[in-house]
Amino acid sequence: MLKKRIIPCLDIKDGCTVKGINFEDLKNAGNPVELAKKYEKEGADELVFLDITATLEDRKTFVELVRDIAKELSIPFTVGGGISSIEDVRKLLEAGADKISINSSAVKNPNLISELANEFGSQCIVVAIDTRLVEEADVVHINGGRKATELTTVEWAKQAEKLGAGEILLTSMDGDGTKNGFDLRITKLVSENIGIPVIASGGAGGVNDFVEVFHETRATGALAASIFHFNEIGIQDLKKQLKTQKIEVR
Repeated sequence: MLKKRIIPCLDIKDGCTVKGINFEDLKNAGNPVELAKKYEKEGADELVFLDITATLEDRKTFVELVRDIAKELSIPFTVGGGISSIEDVRKLLEAGADKISINSSAVKNPNLISELANEFGSQCIVVAIDTRLVEEADVVHINGGRKATELTTVEWAKQAEKLGAGEILLTSMDGDGTKNGFDLRITKLVSENIGIPVIASGGAGGVNDFVEVFHETRATGALAASIFHFNEIGIQDLKKQLKTQKIEVR
């Protein structure tokens, strides 16, 4: 049984950490380098950095900022945003990223998943899926959640796994920033239909949300942002409480 991972997320816009609700109304949440140092110290298992407007603004991820953050970390560090080529990935890995996350570029060019997995290994390739319920169907969205696609979430996750993804980062857009709990239904559906690890994202508001997602789905990681950024839950306290619920954490 894989031990469960607690993963803070730094959503980056214009070099600052931001957080919103349902991908909108973004507010400043602090200095990303300082937050990274804080989470390393507090016992986070991994850290995710998402340059959330890179694709929308048709530019590459902030490589220098990635380098500055990576210097402070010994835990695994995943970076996403505006990645569309082998060269993009190479630059980010050289800057200190351990894994890269692709979303819009993978939907637009699914073969990119295979190309990157063949070049760098599947363990390095995370496919991020932003999902929203549209007329009772789970629909994949791209371009920072602004554009719906023709893809359904479970089928896209299965395809991503076949193409070589090593992990799925599954974000419920309906839950994002609401603190109403992870979307157990879609997380369960995706995690039970593929054989690679799934990180649940979107909606964490309290300890019980983490307990539920680990007890009721096969997610091996749970990602959160605002509850950590604004000191609503400490990572060590969260882990202690998960252990009391018989949930094995790192």
